[in-house]
Amino acid sequence: MSKQEYKNVKNESLRYLKEAGIKLSSQEAEALEIADFGLGRIRELGLQLVTYVNTSRYCAKELVLLPRQTCPEHYHPHVNENPGKEETFRCRKGIVYLYVPGTATEHPQAVIPEGYGEHLRVWKEIVLKPGEQYTILPETPHWFQAGDEGAVVSEFSSTSTDENDIFTDPKIIRTPILQ
Repeated sequence: MSKQEYKNVKNESLRYLKEAGIKLSSQEAEALEIADFGLGRIRELGLQLVTYVNTSRYCAKELVLLPRQTCPEHYHPHVNENPGKEETFRCRKGIVYLYVPGTATEHPQAVIPEGYGEHLRVWKEIVLKPGEQYTILPETPHWFQAGDEGAVVSEFSSTSTDENDIFTDPKIIRTPILQ
């Protein structure tokens, strides 16, 4: 991802958070993470997030998704004595289409990024609108996508070890690389 694209996505994400009524400190705004997962398709496949707290017991974050941006399918595995991250997503702005194991939704509302369908294996659709939430248990494969207006989601979870997440797409690189 270019430095200019990084800057554009960051500014757009900060605007979404402001529109959702979420106030960040200057340090939190500066630390906003832009994750393109090494795929170079940030506006299709990526996620922006700010972590408020992440201790050995709990974690709280804000997730920002641009219009139709998809966070690729992954799960949070057992790590050492930790059974894997359990997380609750609470939609604050926009609509989020969350996909989990179960009976596949006949007509899902997600728009699959071109050439990416093979990496999406779970298709039970959960639609989250502002004020609605859903809890994902440890080791549960999931992926999610914003609707046409983008979305902001608060995440409340057990300890987050994103570096241990397992993605169905073997090309994923969790740490962003700027060019």
